[in-house]
Amino acid sequence: MTSREYSAFHREGYLNENYHYFHLQDTAGQEKNFHFHEFDKIVLLLSGRVDYIVEDITYPLSPWSVLLVRHHAIHKALIDVSVPYERIIIYLDRSYFGRVLPEASLMACFEASDQPGKCLLFPDEAQRKELSTIIASYEAARDDLRFGSDAMRDTLMMQFLILINRISVSGEVNAIPERRYDEKIRQTLSYINENLSRDLSVDLLAAQVFLSRYHFMRLFKQQTGTTVHSYIRQKRLLYAARLIREGIPAGQAASQCGFNDYSVFNRAFRECFGIRPADLKK
Repeated sequence: MTSREYSAFHREGYLNENYHYFHLQDTAGQEKNFHFHEFDKIVLLLSGRVDYIVEDITYPLSPWSVLLVRHHAIHKALIDVSVPYERIIIYLDRSYFGRVLPEASLMACFEASDQPGKCLLFPDEAQRKELSTIIASYEAARDDLRFGSDAMRDTLMMQFLILINRISVSGEVNAIPERRYDEKIRQTLSYINENLSRDLSVDLLAAQVFLSRYHFMRLFKQQTGTTVHSYIRQKRLLYAARLIREGIPAGQAASQCGFNDYSVFNRAFRECFGIRPADLKK
Protein backbone atom coordinates (compact mmCIF):
# COMPACT_ATOMS: atom_id res chain seq x y z
CA MET A 1 0.00 0.00 0.00
CA THR A 2 1.52 3.29 -1.10
CA SER A 3 1.27 6.62 0.67
CA ARG A 4 -0.94 7.88 -2.16
CA GLU A 5 -3.43 5.04 -1.69
CA TYR A 6 -3.42 5.61 2.06
CA SER A 7 -4.13 9.30 1.51
CA ALA A 8 -7.17 8.41 -0.61
CA PHE A 9 -8.59 6.22 2.17
CA HIS A 10 -7.76 8.89 4.73
CA ARG A 11 -9.45 11.65 2.73
CA GLU A 12 -12.64 9.68 2.08
CA GLY A 13 -12.97 8.63 5.72
CA TYR A 14 -15.02 5.49 5.17
CA LEU A 15 -14.27 1.78 4.79
CA ASN A 16 -15.86 -0.57 2.25
CA GLU A 17 -13.97 -3.62 3.54
CA ASN A 18 -13.89 -5.58 6.77
CA TYR A 19 -10.46 -4.11 7.50
CA HIS A 20 -7.60 -2.51 5.63
CA TYR A 21 -3.89 -2.81 6.43
CA PHE A 22 -1.21 -0.25 5.56
CA HIS A 23 2.56 -0.52 6.07
CA LEU A 24 4.00 2.90 5.24
CA GLN A 25 7.40 4.56 5.35
CA ASP A 26 7.93 8.16 4.31
CA THR A 27 8.63 11.60 5.75
CA ALA A 28 5.11 12.94 5.41
CA GLY A 29 4.35 16.14 7.26
CA GLN A 30 1.68 16.58 9.90
CA GLU A 31 -1.91 16.00 8.94
CA LYS A 32 -3.44 19.31 7.95
CA ASN A 33 -6.79 18.98 9.67
CA PHE A 34 -8.35 17.25 12.61
CA HIS A 35 -10.63 14.49 11.39
CA PHE A 36 -12.56 11.44 12.49
CA HIS A 37 -13.64 8.15 10.93
CA GLU A 38 -16.62 5.84 11.04
CA PHE A 39 -14.18 2.96 11.62
CA ASP A 40 -11.74 2.14 14.43
CA LYS A 41 -8.03 2.66 13.81
CA ILE A 42 -4.78 1.17 15.12
CA VAL A 43 -1.44 2.94 14.72
CA LEU A 44 1.71 0.92 15.43
CA LEU A 45 4.83 3.09 15.25
CA LEU A 46 7.93 1.28 14.00
CA SER A 47 10.28 4.26 13.71
CA GLY A 48 10.19 8.03 13.69
CA ARG A 49 8.96 10.79 15.98
CA VAL A 50 5.25 11.51 16.01
CA ASP A 51 2.65 12.82 18.44
CA TYR A 52 -1.04 12.09 18.05
CA ILE A 53 -3.65 14.47 19.36
CA VAL A 54 -6.77 12.43 20.18
CA GLU A 55 -9.66 14.59 21.33
CA ASP A 56 -7.83 16.97 23.71
CA ILE A 57 -4.91 14.76 24.79
CA THR A 58 -1.50 14.60 23.11
CA TYR A 59 0.12 11.15 22.98
CA PRO A 60 3.87 11.02 22.19
CA LEU A 61 4.40 7.71 20.39
CA SER A 62 7.60 5.69 20.73
CA PRO A 63 8.79 2.75 18.59
CA TRP A 64 6.48 -0.26 19.01
CA SER A 65 3.89 1.70 20.94
CA VAL A 66 0.31 1.07 19.81
CA LEU A 67 -2.28 3.85 19.61
CA LEU A 68 -5.98 2.94 19.61
CA VAL A 69 -8.19 5.55 17.94
CA ARG A 70 -11.86 4.79 18.50
CA HIS A 71 -14.41 5.54 15.77
CA HIS A 72 -15.64 9.15 15.86
CA ALA A 73 -12.64 10.23 18.00
CA ILE A 74 -11.25 13.50 16.63
CA HIS A 75 -7.52 13.18 15.99
CA LYS A 76 -4.51 14.51 14.16
CA ALA A 77 -0.88 13.38 13.73
CA LEU A 78 2.04 15.76 14.32
CA ILE A 79 5.05 14.30 12.52
CA ASP A 80 8.73 15.21 12.73
CA VAL A 81 9.71 15.29 9.05
CA SER A 82 13.44 15.26 9.81
CA VAL A 83 13.47 11.48 10.37
CA PRO A 84 11.91 8.56 8.42
CA TYR A 85 8.42 7.74 9.65
CA GLU A 86 7.51 4.04 9.45
CA ARG A 87 4.23 2.76 10.80
CA ILE A 88 1.50 0.19 10.44
CA ILE A 89 -2.03 1.54 10.30
CA ILE A 90 -5.09 -0.69 10.36
CA TYR A 91 -8.68 0.38 9.73
CA LEU A 92 -11.28 -1.93 11.27
CA ASP A 93 -15.00 -2.41 10.72
CA ARG A 94 -16.17 -3.26 14.23
CA SER A 95 -19.43 -4.78 13.03
CA TYR A 96 -17.55 -7.44 11.05
CA PHE A 97 -15.44 -8.59 13.99
CA GLY A 98 -18.51 -8.56 16.20
CA ARG A 99 -20.26 -10.92 13.78
CA VAL A 100 -17.48 -13.42 13.13
CA LEU A 101 -16.33 -13.85 16.73
CA PRO A 102 -18.99 -12.35 19.00
CA GLU A 103 -17.78 -14.24 22.05
CA ALA A 104 -14.21 -12.98 21.67
CA SER A 105 -15.03 -9.24 22.02
CA LEU A 106 -12.17 -8.34 19.71
CA MET A 107 -13.06 -4.64 19.80
CA ALA A 108 -13.07 -4.46 23.60
CA CYS A 109 -9.68 -2.74 23.55
CA PHE A 110 -11.32 0.26 21.85
CA GLU A 111 -14.06 0.40 24.46
CA ALA A 112 -11.35 0.44 27.15
CA SER A 113 -9.39 3.15 25.32
CA ASP A 114 -11.52 5.83 27.01
CA GLN A 115 -9.81 4.95 30.30
CA PRO A 116 -6.59 6.77 31.27
CA GLY A 117 -3.55 4.97 29.89
CA LYS A 118 -5.54 2.56 27.70
CA CYS A 119 -5.39 4.58 24.49
CA LEU A 120 -1.62 4.27 24.12
CA LEU A 121 -0.19 0.80 24.75
CA PHE A 122 3.43 -0.20 25.38
CA PRO A 123 4.04 -3.89 24.60
CA ASP A 124 6.82 -5.58 26.55
CA GLU A 125 9.66 -7.40 24.79
CA ALA A 126 7.81 -10.72 24.53
CA GLN A 127 4.70 -8.99 23.18
CA ARG A 128 6.78 -7.09 20.63
CA LYS A 129 8.15 -10.39 19.33
CA GLU A 130 4.62 -11.78 19.04
CA LEU A 131 3.48 -8.66 17.18
CA SER A 132 6.47 -8.87 14.85
CA THR A 133 5.78 -12.53 14.07
CA ILE A 134 2.10 -11.92 13.28
CA ILE A 135 2.92 -8.87 11.14
CA ALA A 136 5.55 -10.79 9.16
CA SER A 137 3.11 -13.68 8.59
CA TYR A 138 0.33 -11.33 7.53
CA GLU A 139 2.52 -9.43 5.08
CA ALA A 140 3.82 -12.71 3.61
CA ALA A 141 0.21 -13.82 3.12
CA ARG A 142 -0.94 -10.63 1.37
CA ASP A 143 0.33 -11.73 -2.06
CA ASP A 144 -0.57 -15.38 -1.56
CA LEU A 145 -3.03 -16.53 -4.24
CA ARG A 146 -3.33 -20.13 -3.09
CA PHE A 147 -6.48 -21.76 -1.75
CA GLY A 148 -7.68 -20.27 1.53
CA SER A 149 -5.40 -17.22 1.42
CA ASP A 150 -8.23 -14.82 2.34
CA ALA A 151 -9.15 -16.94 5.33
CA MET A 152 -5.47 -17.11 6.35
CA ARG A 153 -5.22 -13.31 6.34
CA ASP A 154 -8.45 -12.96 8.30
CA THR A 155 -7.16 -15.45 10.87
CA LEU A 156 -3.89 -13.55 11.25
CA MET A 157 -5.76 -10.25 11.67
CA MET A 158 -7.85 -11.81 14.43
CA GLN A 159 -4.68 -13.10 16.11
CA PHE A 160 -3.31 -9.55 15.93
CA LEU A 161 -6.44 -8.14 17.61
CA ILE A 162 -6.39 -10.84 20.29
CA LEU A 163 -2.82 -9.85 21.13
CA ILE A 164 -3.70 -6.13 21.19
CA ASN A 165 -6.50 -6.90 23.65
CA ARG A 166 -4.14 -8.93 25.82
CA ILE A 167 -1.70 -6.02 25.88
CA SER A 168 -4.55 -3.67 26.77
CA VAL A 169 -5.63 -5.68 29.82
CA SER A 170 -2.21 -6.87 30.99
CA GLY A 171 -0.32 -5.31 33.89
CA GLU A 172 -0.89 -1.88 35.36
CA VAL A 173 -2.40 1.06 33.57
CA ASN A 174 0.34 2.87 31.65
CA ALA A 175 0.84 6.51 32.45
CA ILE A 176 0.67 8.86 29.48
CA PRO A 177 4.18 10.17 28.80
CA GLU A 178 4.37 13.87 29.58
CA ARG A 179 5.94 16.32 27.21
CA ARG A 180 8.61 18.32 29.01
CA TYR A 181 7.72 22.00 28.89
CA ASP A 182 9.33 25.04 30.42
CA GLU A 183 7.63 25.54 33.80
CA LYS A 184 6.08 28.86 32.79
CA ILE A 185 4.63 27.34 29.62
CA ARG A 186 3.38 24.33 31.57
CA GLN A 187 1.53 26.68 33.92
CA THR A 188 0.07 28.53 30.95
CA LEU A 189 -1.17 25.35 29.28
CA SER A 190 -2.86 24.23 32.49
CA TYR A 191 -4.53 27.62 32.86
CA ILE A 192 -5.75 27.61 29.26
CA ASN A 193 -7.24 24.12 29.56
CA GLU A 194 -9.05 25.05 32.78
CA ASN A 195 -10.42 28.38 31.51
CA LEU A 196 -11.47 27.87 27.90
CA SER A 197 -14.64 29.93 28.37
CA ARG A 198 -12.80 32.96 29.79
CA ASP A 199 -10.61 35.73 28.45
CA LEU A 200 -7.33 34.21 27.29
CA SER A 201 -5.58 37.20 25.75
CA VAL A 202 -1.84 37.05 25.21
CA ASP A 203 -1.34 40.00 27.57
CA LEU A 204 -3.23 38.28 30.38
CA LEU A 205 -1.38 34.98 29.94
CA ALA A 206 2.01 36.67 29.74
CA ALA A 207 1.33 38.71 32.88
CA GLN A 208 0.41 35.57 34.81
CA VAL A 209 3.89 34.10 34.30
CA PHE A 210 5.66 37.48 34.60
CA LEU A 211 6.97 37.62 31.04
CA SER A 212 6.83 40.36 28.46
CA ARG A 213 4.33 39.85 25.66
CA TYR A 214 7.08 39.36 23.07
CA HIS A 215 9.16 36.93 25.15
CA PHE A 216 6.08 34.96 26.15
CA MET A 217 4.90 34.53 22.55
CA ARG A 218 8.38 33.51 21.40
CA LEU A 219 8.81 30.99 24.24
CA PHE A 220 5.32 29.55 23.69
CA LYS A 221 5.97 28.97 19.98
CA GLN A 222 9.39 27.48 20.73
CA GLN A 223 7.96 25.06 23.31
CA THR A 224 4.71 24.00 21.64
CA GLY A 225 5.40 24.47 17.93
CA THR A 226 2.33 26.67 17.50
CA THR A 227 1.19 30.19 18.31
CA VAL A 228 -0.79 31.09 21.43
CA HIS A 229 -3.82 31.98 19.33
CA SER A 230 -3.74 28.73 17.33
CA TYR A 231 -3.33 26.61 20.45
CA ILE A 232 -6.27 28.25 22.23
CA ARG A 233 -8.51 28.01 19.16
CA GLN A 234 -7.63 24.32 18.72
CA LYS A 235 -8.41 23.53 22.35
CA ARG A 236 -11.68 25.47 22.25
CA LEU A 237 -12.82 23.72 19.08
CA LEU A 238 -11.95 20.28 20.40
CA TYR A 239 -13.85 20.98 23.60
CA ALA A 240 -16.81 22.33 21.63
CA ALA A 241 -16.85 19.20 19.46
CA ARG A 242 -16.94 17.02 22.57
CA LEU A 243 -19.85 19.02 24.02
CA ILE A 244 -21.82 18.81 20.76
CA ARG A 245 -21.34 15.05 20.58
CA GLU A 246 -22.60 14.83 24.17
CA GLY A 247 -25.83 16.54 23.11
CA ILE A 248 -25.16 20.22 23.87
CA PRO A 249 -26.61 22.51 21.13
CA ALA A 250 -23.91 23.98 18.90
CA GLY A 251 -24.65 27.59 19.89
CA GLN A 252 -24.44 26.78 23.58
CA ALA A 253 -21.24 24.78 23.07
CA ALA A 254 -19.70 27.73 21.24
CA SER A 255 -20.53 30.07 24.11
CA GLN A 256 -19.17 27.66 26.72
CA CYS A 257 -15.90 27.47 24.80
CA GLY A 258 -15.29 31.19 24.58
CA PHE A 259 -16.78 32.00 21.16
CA ASN A 260 -19.02 35.06 21.47
CA ASP A 261 -19.81 35.20 17.75
CA TYR A 262 -21.43 32.04 16.38
CA SER A 263 -20.52 32.87 12.77
CA VAL A 264 -16.83 33.03 13.77
CA PHE A 265 -17.21 29.72 15.61
CA ASN A 266 -18.99 28.10 12.66
CA ARG A 267 -16.28 29.19 10.22
CA ALA A 268 -13.43 28.07 12.52
CA PHE A 269 -15.15 24.73 13.13
CA ARG A 270 -15.54 24.05 9.41
CA GLU A 271 -11.90 24.99 8.78
CA CYS A 272 -10.74 22.63 11.53
CA PHE A 273 -13.02 19.61 11.01
CA GLY A 274 -14.33 20.01 7.47
CA ILE A 275 -18.00 19.92 8.55
CA ARG A 276 -20.52 22.25 10.19
CA PRO A 277 -21.02 22.00 13.97
CA ALA A 278 -24.63 20.93 13.43
CA ASP A 279 -23.47 17.98 11.28
CA LEU A 280 -21.14 16.52 13.90
CA LYS A 281 -23.65 14.27 15.64
CA LYS A 282 -24.96 13.08 12.27
